[in-house]
Amino acid sequence: MFTPVENRLGIQAIANSSSTQQHPLGTIVKAYDPTYGEGEFIYLLGVAATVVGSVVTYNGQSSGTPTFQTALAPATANLDQPLAVAMSANLAGQYGWYQISGAAVMATNGTLAAGPAPVYLAGGGQVTSTAAAGKQVLNAQNVTATGTPAAGQAVVEINRPAAQGAIT
Repeated sequence: MFTPVENRLGIQAIANSSSTQQHPLGTIVKAYDPTYGEGEFIYLLGVAATVVGSVVTYNGQSSGTPTFQTALAPATANLDQPLAVAMSANLAGQYGWYQISGAAVMATNGTLAAGPAPVYLAGGGQVTSTAAAGKQVLNAQNVTATGTPAAGQAVVEINRPAAQGAIT
């Protein structure tokens, strides 16, 4: 379980969702887990069907102002959006933390092979090791195959991941 290492009082637990906003949206904190080490987390607004490990986009805007609203990452080529990993089943109208760096437990479509290797968007907030043009998750490399640490999940090392913006 990730525990904040920031010198701040009242930080919402990393693995919890809240129906009340506890921090400014977009707040970034560091936290530590004895198994996965240190990581960074961003505070965002949830979306329906989110499960622990869901890969989400969060670059929504309204009249040019960021909304920090998440959406389950689709299997869309050349998406060119920042990505984060849900730390709770943070549903629509709820607020919670999403991992943006460190060893992250991600949802897979069941076909993530053992790494290290690139990962690709599989749709529905999941990743895969099946290569597809324009769907690579940049700044991400899998560490384990699907099934570790649990069924439908894998550990992926991330550093501010983003969906590929163009075919290279």
